[in-house]
Amino acid sequence: QVQLVESGGESVQPGDSLRLSCVVFGDILDRLTVTWFRQAPGKEREGVSCISHSDASTYYADDVKARFTISRDAAENTVYLQMNSLKPEDSAVYFCAADPRWVAPWSDSYEYSYWGQGTQVTVSS
Repeated sequence: QVQLVESGGESVQPGDSLRLSCVVFGDILDRLTVTWFRQAPGKEREGVSCISHSDASTYYADDVKARFTISRDAAENTVYLQMNSLKPEDSAVYFCAADPRWVAPWSDSYEYSYWGQGTQVTVSS
């Protein structure tokens, strides 16, 4: 059974940076597509960024493309989301999700088999 554990969320000011971590237990990263989602109060869950299992190709939502970077560390079995130039509209609970298949579209949350518990990111002055 695959388990995902997120960490790194906190309260920061606009313009600050954060790095979120998603540690994967029960399988190895090159067998899993891992995607970061976020959900703000009253809004639908949305895909933020994805890293594919096969060749570590990366994908981003348009509004984070120039600011966020997804990466993975095979030795740590961890996927990271580096978030720079944070804005108040980035405030949300961030979840990582994984699946042994390539999910198309990558932002379709209903297709992911495994989910973490989420970590809160708050951007406010």
